[in-house]
Amino acid sequence: MFFLQAQQVLTDTLSKSSKSEFFQQVDPYGLGMTVIGYVIVFIALLLLYIVFFNLTKLIQLKSKRALKKEGITDKDKQDISVSGEVNAAIEMAIHLYFQELHDEETAILTINRASKIYSPWSSKIYGLTRHPR
Repeated sequence: MFFLQAQQVLTDTLSKSSKSEFFQQVDPYGLGMTVIGYVIVFIALLLLYIVFFNLTKLIQLKSKRALKKEGITDKDKQDISVSGEVNAAIEMAIHLYFQELHDEETAILTINRASKIYSPWSSKIYGLTRHPR
């Protein structure tokens, strides 16, 4: 209530040019404005963190309820780890299924793991320059 009255008094007594002068007198270096900006951004990030953290909990809760409706208990669940090759094969099968290419083409698709130790993109020598003489 006090802030609304103070704001009303300021708007009534000060013109637009004198408002900037008043703000410059109150906060000459802009530290107050900086702190307010940082606090607002920090609060927004904190709220986003809370929303996303609770969203994952909500999704897990719904999936647990769906599993209970199906009659699947914790004893039936197993920790399954799937390798990258299996994931790539599953994704390719899904892609081909949706594109309906798996019935028409007879191409054999192979996935080979290629490890390249040297790459010119990671070489530090190309980033160095000679010193002038």
